[in-house]
Amino acid sequence: MSVIEVKNIKKKYGDLEAVKGVTFEVNKGEVFGLLGPNGAGKTTTIEMLEGISKIDSGEAFISGIKVSQNNHPLQKIIGVSLQSNNFFDSLTLSEILLLFSHFFNVKIDPSDFLKEVELEEKRKTYYKELSGGQKQRFTIALSLINDPHVLFLDEPTTGLDPQSRRHIWDIVSNLKKKGKTIILTTHFMDEAEVLADKVAIMDNGLILKMNTPRALIEELIKKGFKKKVVSDKRANLEDVFIDLTGKNLRD
Repeated sequence: MSVIEVKNIKKKYGDLEAVKGVTFEVNKGEVFGLLGPNGAGKTTTIEMLEGISKIDSGEAFISGIKVSQNNHPLQKIIGVSLQSNNFFDSLTLSEILLLFSHFFNVKIDPSDFLKEVELEEKRKTYYKELSGGQKQRFTIALSLINDPHVLFLDEPTTGLDPQSRRHIWDIVSNLKKKGKTIILTTHFMDEAEVLADKVAIMDNGLILKMNTPRALIEELIKKGFKKKVVSDKRANLEDVFIDLTGKNLRD
């Protein structure tokens, strides 16, 4: 069942055609990776789906709701976790969560959301006192307040150490198990390979290829591609790092 339907959406900024016609579908409970170099059109595509930026042509639907700018019903069913955020320095994590719950007119227990992202012991801590990894996890907790159908994660592990990165992976996997549909942008191909059920690779405002990570890799190999450095796919250097230093967070 498709939760997200995107049909030939386009966006121009003056003479710049940032998105030239993008089409894809995402099923319920899938993690969909949107990949591409800087300037590929990923951010513009996501902003259109979030209702932040106007769709010039084409259309998109999330849980049957047509996406449009300033769409109040849409905001009730999506959650957005940005790469960088600023929150109130004079409020604790619990207080910030309670404040945001008022925006959605829902009653919550902050501990439930902090436990989801392994921050329950930080409930009385100020946001400014958190480490980078803790801030990213807290941002994900905030994005879950309205129990969204679809969650947008914008480069959730950029700048994090391997332990924090792997814990974000665990959080994403757990959210998927709970039936959340997730749009993930990342510059880490191993992250997309581990987390995403399906990926779309964008460049110059277009989707170049879209399939499962394994299918795309197999397609490349069938074309005769050979790695210059042969690697043992059973493990990589990050696995070695985790094995030697442990999985515990260094918050």
